[in-house]
Amino acid sequence: MSPFGRRLARWLPAILIVAGLVFDTVTPARYTASPFFSAAPLVAAPLHSLRSTAVTAATAVAGELWVLIYHGAHDVNESATEASTVFVVAVLALGINRAVRRSDATLASVRDVSEAAQRAVLPTPPERVGGLAVAARYVAARADARIGGDLYAVQDTPYGVRLIVGDVRGKGLEAVEAAVIVIGAFREAAEQEATLEGVAGRLERALQREGGRREGLDQFEGFTTAVLAEIPPTEHVLRVLNRGHPPPLLLAPDGGLRALPPASAALPLGLSEVAVWPDRADESFFPAGSVLLLFTDGLTEARNRAGVFYDPVARLRGRHFAGPEALLDTLVAEVAHHTGGAGTDDMALLAVQRPLPV
Repeated sequence: MSPFGRRLARWLPAILIVAGLVFDTVTPARYTASPFFSAAPLVAAPLHSLRSTAVTAATAVAGELWVLIYHGAHDVNESATEASTVFVVAVLALGINRAVRRSDATLASVRDVSEAAQRAVLPTPPERVGGLAVAARYVAARADARIGGDLYAVQDTPYGVRLIVGDVRGKGLEAVEAAVIVIGAFREAAEQEATLEGVAGRLERALQREGGRREGLDQFEGFTTAVLAEIPPTEHVLRVLNRGHPPPLLLAPDGGLRALPPASAALPLGLSEVAVWPDRADESFFPAGSVLLLFTDGLTEARNRAGVFYDPVARLRGRHFAGPEALLDTLVAEVAHHTGGAGTDDMALLAVQRPLPV
């Protein structure tokens, strides 16, 4: 809702009461303004505090009594019915307000818990990791759901800075559990495995173990699209291993942009029972000042009202950003504008920049 719409909604109870008074004053006695007075506290109940709702309710009842006195009680039974109706609705509005406030408190508590879970599962990475500038964002499609199956992680290892961005199939707690498994396995494997291929193998086995552990208990939908990246400390190269995930983008300091699709397609992690083939990381030149952008399909599948998808390649090509933070701030703002704030999928973003020499 726009700021004007929100202001109008908050003033609507007062507008209804004034409209009721004016309507009853300028119309014959046989016309009643009780619908205006009944609606005012009902509108105030979900929008205002208990005190404001009580004031609105009392004003609505007083307004109804005033118009009855102003016109005189031509029909005592009808007048009593109208006044009783406004009074009962006013009392009902107070009850609705209490229920809404309790619901808001419960929702706030749930949000606090979900934010704590997000910080535990997807902690905000440091601004610098292994000499690289880093930024990350997680944007939930629903305001009351702060974490889901999208994931990211950054780790400085003996082999360089290693990264992962992934998207677990499904929603809800099962997706979160699978994301925790992938992140945990990645952090351990990134320190121990000499190659990205070894890291991918460890993630594959972790998901297969979890699926076997749950067999016969419940369905484990643990396959995950993921892209792994490695930036060695002494070389201006970038290694990327893609398992069925949207390809990363490499933004050059001069505004150039290129996607980094895999040389050969691969199935997502967790599907080794379907097909098995050797993983191969692709190597690219990663010059100083360039920014590597990894993301989930919540970015590329964000649609506007006309059904047009957000295209990061077209939107970012030729543009310059001060660093990873500025890039991600721009993406989040543009996607929100593109979708009108009505995104349908979570979005994880991770950007890493190799600094220019001093």
